[in-house]
Amino acid sequence: MGHVTDTFYDEIGGEVTIRTIVHRFYEGVAGDELLRPMYPEEDLGPAEERFTLFLMQYWGGPTTYSDNRGHPRLRMRHAPFRVTPAAADRWLVHFRAGLDAAALPAEQDERFWDYVTHAAQFMVNTLDEV
Repeated sequence: MGHVTDTFYDEIGGEVTIRTIVHRFYEGVAGDELLRPMYPEEDLGPAEERFTLFLMQYWGGPTTYSDNRGHPRLRMRHAPFRVTPAAADRWLVHFRAGLDAAALPAEQDERFWDYVTHAAQFMVNTLDEV
């Protein structure tokens, strides 16, 4: 076993951990009146898979996301949707549940949470709550 655990992706348990987090996140989104309309596909499965692959790549795992979809361009991809502060807050509620489900050690949890809280704020593109 000469493999050196050098990426955060490896540290947290790789694909299994990311899938746990994202699956729990989408369970929350599925029943959320504010967020569910922002996922136009009837089946959340494809969105769940995209988010899983994105996070795997972001943290140092396989580059399947970019191989299939090119550069993430997150703000551009989300531009058609009105991402309000309230929507960002709801998104974080469900992501928090996902992280809790993964039960990572405190230091890893904190690093992951720090990233997603910043990401959620970055995605806000309107302050109008209407």
